[in-house]
Amino acid sequence: MSSARTCFITGANKGIGLAIARQLGQQGFTVWLGCRDLLKGEQAAAPLREAGIAAHPIVIDVTSDASVQAAVLTLAAQQDRLDVLVNNAGISLGAFPPASEESLDDIRNMFEVNTYGPLRVTQAMLPLLRKAPAARIVMMSSSLGSLEKTLDLRSDIWQVGAAGYCASKSALNMFTVKLAKELAGTSIKVNAADPGYTATDLNGHSGPRSVEQAAAIAVRLATLDAMGPTGGFFHDGYADSPARHPW
Repeated sequence: MSSARTCFITGANKGIGLAIARQLGQQGFTVWLGCRDLLKGEQAAAPLREAGIAAHPIVIDVTSDASVQAAVLTLAAQQDRLDVLVNNAGISLGAFPPASEESLDDIRNMFEVNTYGPLRVTQAMLPLLRKAPAARIVMMSSSLGSLEKTLDLRSDIWQVGAAGYCASKSALNMFTVKLAKELAGTSIKVNAADPGYTATDLNGHSGPRSVEQAAAIAVRLATLDAMGPTGGFFHDGYADSPARHPW
């Protein structure tokens, strides 16, 4: 088995996930691209390999226990440890009516992918992460999950609806903190990243940021040294250290 550092990224066949894979691959990581469709995963991995990056697709549906367990078995057959897990897969549903009118089915489906999915994948991957000398777990969150910013009249998200999506990211932030506390006695660090309003399929490519810009904070948190933070919520407005987001 390879001695190179390894990372597994969900939702990695396009958008921010693929940009994270490329940037970590450029730092020498073997990257495993989690995707729901193997063909799309292979199409994403091929140009990375052409650029000299060790990239491999793995089929995973983060809403399915069986699919997640199968992905873990596939990975474990190829790698004896996992150095980095980036929980990037996410969805946004509905036309964002007021919270009192939002579809409960849409909210439930967003929680299944955005909140339960990262927890499900992390729980399943922990045995491999524990075998790494200093594993890193990154949860791709959003400023929309910040309670403080949501309540701030001066905030750029004051007018944003999307209660279900926002709540799914707030809940993800809580799981981030709880996992970080649980793993505080180990060498594993767990942090949440805000990629900013980025042009992706999630928002009809309406965001002003590029996927390369959005990937930077995830890559930074994935490669923290031993003195780096854990249990935090960060964005990329930093110089020597990540900038903390208000919870």
